Amino acid sequence: MPSWDPQRYLTYADQRGRPFVDLVARIGAASPRAVVDLGCGPGNMTMLLAEKWPEADILGVDSSPDMVQRARADHPSARWEQADVREWHGEADVLVSNAMLQWVPDHLALLPSLAARSAREWLAFQVPGSESFPSHTLGEELASMAEYAAHTAGREQLVSHDPADYLAALAADFDVDAWETTYLHVLHGDDAVFEWFSGTGLRPILDALPDDLRARYVDELRPMLRAAYPSRDGVVLLPFRRVFVVGRRR
Repeated sequence: MPSWDPQRYLTYADQRGRPFVDLVARIGAASPRAVVDLGCGPGNMTMLLAEKWPEADILGVDSSPDMVQRARADHPSARWEQADVREWHGEADVLVSNAMLQWVPDHLALLPSLAARSAREWLAFQVPGSESFPSHTLGEELASMAEYAAHTAGREQLVSHDPADYLAALAADFDVDAWETTYLHVLHGDDAVFEWFSGTGLRPILDALPDDLRARYVDELRPMLRAAYPSRDGVVLLPFRRVFVVGRRR
């Protein structure tokens, strides 16, 4: 998985957190004993689970050592574990994953086994679904240019599916509520869209490039994103599609 900078990720913490809040609001668990957040990042959203279920044992799991270190430093009252979701084995009454599964290329095939072994009562997750938006396609098109492609080919890429696909994957064992929402984020600054995605979706490309090419790539991408998402009086509007799934075991 890509490297992560917790501080950069937290730059838009409030707006990144809104889908998480909307997701958790649909979980009907009354008093779960164990709650796990897969892909917990720096832990700021995980702590909302502790507020919703104060009696539960809360565990945050993330593959990034930097994220886990930040979570432990900022939120010592919860438990934190470094692990890859493809290798993690555990159980929870409520299993939550926020904007993480898109980094697992085969996650649609993984979901039934993950849910079967780990989600005793509830499974809830959301993934970005904006691969067709300019915020994603412009970075991919530029990365495919010959000078960059020599380094970026074969990297991990974002993968998401439609709500109906997730419902079908889980319908054998869960009553599934699946939907999508396109948020309209109000950002500030001419390069706000680049700053947003440089901490998330652009990480695999930026990580793959050597320093000199990374600087050139950024210099080329910034004006492309500014043109696609123009600033008006310092305000930039960013549409962002998200796909949500909440399942309750029968």
